[in-house]
Amino acid sequence: MILRSLLLATALLAVTVVPALAQDEDVIAAPVLRASVSVSSDVVRIGDVVDNAGTAAQIAIYRAPDLGTTGSLPTAQVISALRAHQVIGVDTRDLREISVTRLARTLDAKDIESQVARALEHRGGLGDAANLSLTFDRDVQDMRLEASNTGAMQPVSSRYDARSGRFDVSFEIGNDSGAPTKLRFTGSAIETVEAAILARDVERNEVLKSSDVVIERRPKLAVGSDAASRDRAVGMQMRKALRAGSALRTADLAKPDLVQRDQTVTLIFQSGGLYLTIRGKALEGGTEGDVVSVLNLQSRRTVTGTVVGRGQVSISVATPSPPAQDASPTIGSVETAAPVAVAAGNTVSASPKPE
Repeated sequence: MILRSLLLATALLAVTVVPALAQDEDVIAAPVLRASVSVSSDVVRIGDVVDNAGTAAQIAIYRAPDLGTTGSLPTAQVISALRAHQVIGVDTRDLREISVTRLARTLDAKDIESQVARALEHRGGLGDAANLSLTFDRDVQDMRLEASNTGAMQPVSSRYDARSGRFDVSFEIGNDSGAPTKLRFTGSAIETVEAAILARDVERNEVLKSSDVVIERRPKLAVGSDAASRDRAVGMQMRKALRAGSALRTADLAKPDLVQRDQTVTLIFQSGGLYLTIRGKALEGGTEGDVVSVLNLQSRRTVTGTVVGRGQVSISVATPSPPAQDASPTIGSVETAAPVAVAAGNTVSASPKPE
C-alpha cells in the first residue's frame, strides 16, 4: 500500500515539473544570429542583429553604415561584441558574416531641379516650369535623407529677382520622428524657348532643307519674340546669310522664289475662253503672288505679270468694255442737240427730233 502511494506521488510530480520546464524554455529561448539586418538609425543595436536578445536588445554595439549603403560584419566580431554585454550562447547558424543595410530616402537630383522650377513658375515674369533653365550655386546631386523623412517636399519660401536672374528657394520635408528637415537652394534661372537653329552656314537666297535646321532650347531674351519654328523654316528661302548655330527668326525667312532673274519662264495669257502660252525671260525674281517684269521673247516687248507657279507668270489681258449706251433724248423730248463742228469754219445745227 505504501509503495503504491509513493509511485503515485512520483508520477504526479513528473506531470507538474515537465510543463514548468517547457515554460521556462519558452521564456529564455536561445538568442539566434540574423543573416541580414536593416536599420533606420545611425547605430546598430543588439536587438537588430540577434533574435531573442532579451533586455540587452537596446544596447548599441556598432555605428550604422552611411545612408542608403550596406556593410558586412564578421560573425566572430559580432559574437565578441555580444559577449562583452553578457549575451552568450548565441546560435550563429554557421554564418560567416551578416549584412547591415542603412535605410534611407533618396531624393533624385532631377526631381529636386523639377521641384525648384515649379516653385519659381510664373514668378518675376518667368514662364512655365518646363521652360526654365536652372543653374545652381552648388551642383545638385542625388540626396539621401533619414528614412523617417516621409513627408512631401513642400516649398516654404520662393524668391526671384528678374533683374539679376537670381533665385532663393527653401523646402521642408515632414519627419515622423521630430522637426521637419529643411532644404535650401540658390542659383540663377532663365526662361528658354525651342528655337530653329542652323546646322551649317547658309547664304542669302538659299532654300533651307530639313538637314539644315535642328531644334535647341535657347534663352527667350536672346531669341526674341519672333523665333521661327523648324516646320516654318524648312523649305523657306533665306533673306540674308547666317552662320551655323544662329537662331532663325521669322524676319530671316521668305517664301522661296518661283521665278529667278534671267530664267526662261512661261508667260500665260488667259481671257475668257482664250488660253495662250509663250516663252519669256524674267527680268527679276519673285515668289508666288509677286508682280515681276518679263521680256516677251517673241515680240521683244517687256510686260508685267504675277508669279503663279515655278517658272510661270500670268499676264492679265484687259477685257473689252461693252459699247456705251445711246445717250440721245427719248422720243417725245423737246430738247435739241448741240451744234457739232464738222470742218474748220463750217457749222451746222442739228434739227430738232420729231416728236
